[in-house]
Amino acid sequence: MNIELQYLELLKDILENGVQKGDRTGTGTISVFGRQIRHKMSGGFPLLTTKKMYFKGVITELLWFLRGDTNIKYLLDNDCHIWDGDAFKNFMTKSEGDPDLIWNKEQFILKVKNEKDFGKKWGELGPVYGKQWRNWNSSFAEFEGVKGVDQIKNLINDLKNNPDSRRLMVSAWNSSEIDKMVLPPCHYGFQVYTRELSLGERVDIFNSKMIKEGIRTQIATVGVDESYWRKSLEETKHNIPTRAISLMYNTRSQDVPLGTPFNIASYALLLEILGKMVNMVPDELISNMGDCHIYLNQVDGIKEQLEREPYKLPKLIHTKSDDFYKSLSEDLSLITELQNTDFKLEGYMSHPTIKMPLSN
Repeated sequence: MNIELQYLELLKDILENGVQKGDRTGTGTISVFGRQIRHKMSGGFPLLTTKKMYFKGVITELLWFLRGDTNIKYLLDNDCHIWDGDAFKNFMTKSEGDPDLIWNKEQFILKVKNEKDFGKKWGELGPVYGKQWRNWNSSFAEFEGVKGVDQIKNLINDLKNNPDSRRLMVSAWNSSEIDKMVLPPCHYGFQVYTRELSLGERVDIFNSKMIKEGIRTQIATVGVDESYWRKSLEETKHNIPTRAISLMYNTRSQDVPLGTPFNIASYALLLEILGKMVNMVPDELISNMGDCHIYLNQVDGIKEQLEREPYKLPKLIHTKSDDFYKSLSEDLSLITELQNTDFKLEGYMSHPTIKMPLSN
């Protein structure tokens, strides 16, 4: 089933079968537990079409994670405001009692963005995703004179050297540092899986490249002499992938109207980037979700969305070269050269935005 139809079915499931629960924000939710959504990346890039999505924000946040950054300054500089509420709530909690340090959220954001010392202190979210992905347990490791674990670097190395490993995993849930984070990870880890492509799949990729480059218009097929094609694919200068790569991510808590569409698109983009770095074809994206909830103040917006028919999914275009991604796989410091303008959507159509409140 199309991923957006699966998503809409999840919304219906929560409305029809969910139980009302309290929550830390005091808003109240309707909740179900333990759901899964699967998507074949060959079916298009999984960005929702039943409401307009802020794809630039998806890209910006993911690049922020991959940089190992935990301060919202980078997000603000790229007009991404999804962590503003958590940062401001943290500021108000820890600066309480000092009347000179209390503003509204807009003033707080301007001060983080424009005043270096203030931004360094109050824009910091603690050891959230980026720190865990790129520098796990560094506080303890630095005490021993050793840098923390770069899980993304290790993942890339393992994908290159041991692609059938069952340990291709990255975790953001560091129990020893949860109390230092402004918000514990909602999507707390992901696992990668690869498989060998069939000869037919590799020939299809070869054909697509040849047609795209205007070299041939006729489609070649795998004939009786498979040895001919195996030899041809090995000898071609087009570096045809030999493997497909899939990604499964796990979440403990899902704000399904707002967080789930964002997470799906973010991990799909991560899968695309990983595939480019190790020359593998993005295959399947799997979302495992624990507490799936709709906040009570989002119900009207959800009912509006459920009346809409999905459009065809768009295609993701990478504007950075394959050579760049190869270099990135060898030197992750080059991640700073990857910008949100390096990804384009081809054929994205959507219904209008539905404004639904975010509960912090």
